[in-house]
Amino acid sequence: MIRELSAVAEVAAACGDDDMTVWAAQGMRRGVRAFAGGDAVAVVTPGAARHDRIALWGDPGDAAVLVEFAVAECGPGFGPFGEVDLVREVVHRVEGLELRGAFSWMGVGRVPAGDPEGVRWLGREEEVEVSALLAAAHPDSYATPSVEGVSRWAGVRGPDGGLAAVAADAWSAPEVGLLAGVATAVSARGRGLAERVCRFVTAELVRRHGRAALLVDDANGSAIRVYERLGFVRRFAASARVVPRG
Repeated sequence: MIRELSAVAEVAAACGDDDMTVWAAQGMRRGVRAFAGGDAVAVVTPGAARHDRIALWGDPGDAAVLVEFAVAECGPGFGPFGEVDLVREVVHRVEGLELRGAFSWMGVGRVPAGDPEGVRWLGREEEVEVSALLAAAHPDSYATPSVEGVSRWAGVRGPDGGLAAVAADAWSAPEVGLLAGVATAVSARGRGLAERVCRFVTAELVRRHGRAALLVDDANGSAIRVYERLGFVRRFAASARVVPRG
């Protein structure tokens, strides 16, 4: 039997407090719906890191049933998201789904050691510089100052006073903060500045939310090594979508 969950505490209890699933609940803000059935949970979230997602946890057979139910309830624009083996099995079981991409989810529950010297939260008036840095150094960034859900930016300046590296607090849930938008100016690379900014933002998120997490491309080995030094633990993840008809 499928039941709807109405509170984050219910979601956390049903999924063993899995950080990816609890993050997707986004504090059960308006538009989020969550369902449990058998040994699985599905959280339907509009605009979670720029995608309409169905976060999945649990038994693949039960999760497949929940996906079919969630798509019928909430629409075909929502795509499954979760650990890679689970998503692959759900795609195999549910007609009309296809894999969209693979990546990694990384999470940490402690403040990283070290002093991120010179890093601070930037003012709104400095976000023009953030946009320029991202356009030049990381044009594919999900997080930009103009995107809804991106709360604030941290940065460090170089000797010339220019913005050298940035990272964002973006799409954070009350229980899990999300690190995004990490970028270093081309002229400032190789100095460890991105790691310094990530150390600062990670510490701030853990203190505020209890946990921090991020999404990273599997091919970005240098970034993954930085995050692992900060204490993040990697989980292989994937997303899928409902195949458009016609």
